[in-house]
Order: sequence, then structure tokens, then C-alpha cells
Amino acid sequence: MADTSSVITLGGIILEKSLVIEPESVIHTGTSTGYWHVARKSLRKHWQLYLLVIPPLLFFLIFKYYPMLNAVLAFKDYNVIKGIWGSPWVGFKHFELFFENPLFWTLVKNTIILSGYLILAGFPIPIVLALMINEIRGGRFKKFVQLVSFAPYFISTVVMVSIIMLFLAPRLGFANVALNFFGLESVNFLGDPGMFRSIYVWSDIWQTAGYSAVIYLAALAGIDPTLYEAAKVDGASRFQKIRHVDLPGIVPTIVIILILNVGNVMALGFEKVYLLQNPLNQVNSEIIATYVYRIGLLNANYSFATAVGLFNSVINLILLLTVNGLAKRMTHNSIW
Repeated sequence: MADTSSVITLGGIILEKSLVIEPESVIHTGTSTGYWHVARKSLRKHWQLYLLVIPPLLFFLIFKYYPMLNAVLAFKDYNVIKGIWGSPWVGFKHFELFFENPLFWTLVKNTIILSGYLILAGFPIPIVLALMINEIRGGRFKKFVQLVSFAPYFISTVVMVSIIMLFLAPRLGFANVALNFFGLESVNFLGDPGMFRSIYVWSDIWQTAGYSAVIYLAALAGIDPTLYEAAKVDGASRFQKIRHVDLPGIVPTIVIILILNVGNVMALGFEKVYLLQNPLNQVNSEIIATYVYRIGLLNANYSFATAVGLFNSVINLILLLTVNGLAKRMTHNSIW
């Protein structure tokens, strides 16, 4: 009869302890010494991969995290001679100046409306475009559609704005030439405050929809082919396949992209808005980013500019945490 101290039972099968090999992680990770042992072993085994991680890690540390220390400038009255850390503390003075500014609510409203418009109008279009491209059966035509929709993304912001200005020019722009051809009067599109948001949003959608669709195409490529075969056997049409196979398969990707987009509501792009801006449409085109540039940087009021930028970042962080929490509760998909 075997010694009970030298045997164990696994699923009703009696095994000798000498034949059971316990994983090293189970043996050594119970203490901090065990964790360091596993880490050193992993470093020796996969040192090439850790070496590849060093450059991007240094990039984020030097250009992303280290500059965050200078956010203390928002609570100081910056003096060039004394420097950032030698300048006197003023507390929340610059935040109060921004909140008491008569333009504060106008800036916040314009930023939220323009960014919200961009999300509501631009977020579904890449999804629809990806679903349509995924349904194309002709290989060459499919590549052609992808190329045509993807190419505008590589146009720089300055060139893109130049194209918009030439296209919508009051006298010789193609849009007004077409209106005159049909007997209609010319329209100063960029001089009309009510048209600024639509011009910004739809030109941005045209430029970025193809690039954004690539992410969803990658998600569609990862769907199990047996699901399509099962749908075909059940007699599902193309629209039913899209509804019951494609869309559920890319829901996690959709949720993640939506969370990231909402988290950048207040961080609307500065370059394009600033280049399209003029005195006639400024009532709707003046957002927080352009205001910081004009008042904070052109006037060398760096502390004020830092305070407004910090306010933007805090609002974005709150929105990101809120939307991520809601998405995790409702769809069980989130960034973390």
C-alpha cells in the first residue's frame, strides 16, 4: 500500500508526488524574491524584445511624462529670468481669470458643439464604409475603393485647407461656379458663421473616413469564418449577415474607438480650425485651442495658456473615465 504522504489525487486518479511537476511561477511568485526571480529569467530569455521596448518607452518618458511636471506653471506667475520653478506662486489666479472671462462659455460651447458634431456625423460613417468594402467581391475593385477612400488621409492639414478655400472661393471657386451655372447667386461659404461647422466636419470626414475604416476592416477580418458558413446554411441574406455576424463581431472595436473619441472632445484639433478661421466666422470658429494660441502664446502669457490647457486635459480625463465606466457597465467592453 502506497504511503499517503507521497501520493495525490487528481480527478480520481492517484499520482505519485514525484511525478507531478509544479509550474515555476507557482513555486517562486509567492514572495517579492520570487517575482524578481521570474523577472530576471524573463529578461535573460527575451532580452531582444525588452530592447525593442526601450526607444518608445524613452520617447514617452522624455516627451510626454517629463513635460507634465511643467504643468505647475499654471499655478505660477511666470517670469523668464526666474524660470518655471523660481517664479512666484499665484494659486488659481489664472483659472479664475479664464472662468470669469466673458468668452468662457462661448469658447466651451463652440468647442463642445464642433467636437460633438464631428463625433455624431463622423463616427458611424467609417463603420458603414468598412461594412460596404467588406461586402465587395471583386478583388481589384475592392482595392481601388480602399485606395480612393484612404488616399485623402495623407493630405496635410495646410494643403487640405487650401483645397477647401479654392473650392469654396466666393468668385472663382468650383462650388460658386456651379451655383452660377444654375442661375443662383454666389455664396461666401467661409464668411458665413452658420456654415463653418459643417465645412469643418464634412471635410474632415472626407479626409479621415477611409483611414478609420481600416481599423474596422481589420476587426471584420478577425471574425470566425464558421459564423458566416452557419449564417449561409440558415439562409441569411447579406443584410442579415451584417446585422447578426458583422456588427456583433466589431462591437468591442466600436466601443473602444467611441471611448477614445469622447475622451478627446475638448482637445479638438487646432491647426485646421485656426487656418479656416477669419473675422467673419469667428463667432462660431473660436474654440479653446485657438483662444489659447492668440491670448496665451502670441501675447506671451504662458501661465494663462498652461492653465487653460490643464483645464482642457482635466475635462478630457473626466469624460474618458465616465464613458469608459458606462461602456464597461453596459457592454462589458472598455479600455481597462
